Amino acid sequence: MPTRAILPISSERVAFLRSSLAFSGLPESACALIGSVAVQRTFSRHESLFIQGQNIRNLILLQSGTVKHTQVSADGGQVLLRVSRAGDVVGTPGDAPSCCHTCSASAIEGCTALTWDREHIQSLLATYPQLGLNLTSILAKQIHELEDRFREVATEKITRRLALILVRLCNQIGKRSDNGVQILLSREEIAQMAGATVFTVSRMLSRWSEKGLIVARREAVIVCDPGRLERVDQN
Repeated sequence: MPTRAILPISSERVAFLRSSLAFSGLPESACALIGSVAVQRTFSRHESLFIQGQNIRNLILLQSGTVKHTQVSADGGQVLLRVSRAGDVVGTPGDAPSCCHTCSASAIEGCTALTWDREHIQSLLATYPQLGLNLTSILAKQIHELEDRFREVATEKITRRLALILVRLCNQIGKRSDNGVQILLSREEIAQMAGATVFTVSRMLSRWSEKGLIVARREAVIVCDPGRLERVDQN
């Protein structure tokens, strides 16, 4: 189980909250108050933050690490919807007490997060309307990205689609390494995002590895030059 601890308020925490899109535009005093009711949680690699269909109980703001959001269909098929990094909101409470998570979230690597229970968030939303506007903006951004990916699935060849996904992931969760930008996702997870089979993705990654575009690892891909990859199959 994740550990919990109420942390003292510090200028660093207030600055972190204000740097997040969720709390941007709020005065320092408001962020200090919001931070005072936050609970810190630690999640180990692969640990679940919440499960699809579970009632939404918390607002979760990542402090470190990365999280993947997956959705499972009625027949057991799984798709990777998006990934979150430090500063991102992972779960947002709905208006009704019975609102449920539409996907599952699990830690790609060890994570720390600040969390607020649903009652606190509802009270804060009533006190600070800007918070509601910020959360709406976050949801709109997530929908926009899903729309872009849907368009790419419908109009782009898999080569181009995979290149765009890897470049997007470099910007979202990429970490600098000696060979380029490392993405901590397996081929299966990347295939889920690309709407392709693992075999197809593996074959294309092997081809790009031979050309020096990427370095393929067992559970990671290193993009040597994101700018060069972005131009693959560009019309």
